[in-house]
Amino acid sequence: MAVTLSSASHLSRPELLKRRFHNLNHLSKCYRDLYWVLMEDLKILYRHYLWDYGLTPFKESQTNNIPTDSDVVRCAFVGCKLKAMPLTTFCHLHILSDSKQKLYKPCNYVIKSAQAGPITCGKPIMGSTVPSLCIVHFQKAQKHLTRTLKRTGLNISSTSKMAPKFHVIVMEYIHHIQVKRRKEVKGNKSKIVAQNQTDS
Repeated sequence: MAVTLSSASHLSRPELLKRRFHNLNHLSKCYRDLYWVLMEDLKILYRHYLWDYGLTPFKESQTNNIPTDSDVVRCAFVGCKLKAMPLTTFCHLHILSDSKQKLYKPCNYVIKSAQAGPITCGKPIMGSTVPSLCIVHFQKAQKHLTRTLKRTGLNISSTSKMAPKFHVIVMEYIHHIQVKRRKEVKGNKSKIVAQNQTDS
């Protein structure tokens, strides 16, 4: 309709209003899309700002002071000049030196066996990671496992396929139990119906 109206030399009042209403809707949709794009950009920039300076630009105490490079908190580990992570005095590499932190744990991959005990990787990983391996050593362990399984005769098609997440396994197990219970309930109902028919 907009194409036919665009070539018309004269428009009636309803046609003009309809065309303006259509254009207004289209323009408001463009502005709405632009608004949300700008909001996403603002979130990203705010995240970068927090990461760089470790403080919010909206605090009243910081309104007049623009953070400089000297305001950046450096890692408290001796000899390290990296930026500290927000809300701590250590960088990501040395976060395990912070006795108060609870989010990270060391990678348990054994690099070397020594008389004093095994020497592990020790790179910080999230505390919820299972198994307790960093990405590099997880891939290495997966390759070792696949190689060993192939030697024993079990053929695994691909090492790039990740093992299913724990919650997926739990959901599948629950589904299996529910199916089993439904079969048992149906079996019990049919037995009761058959027993009622023989009694009567």
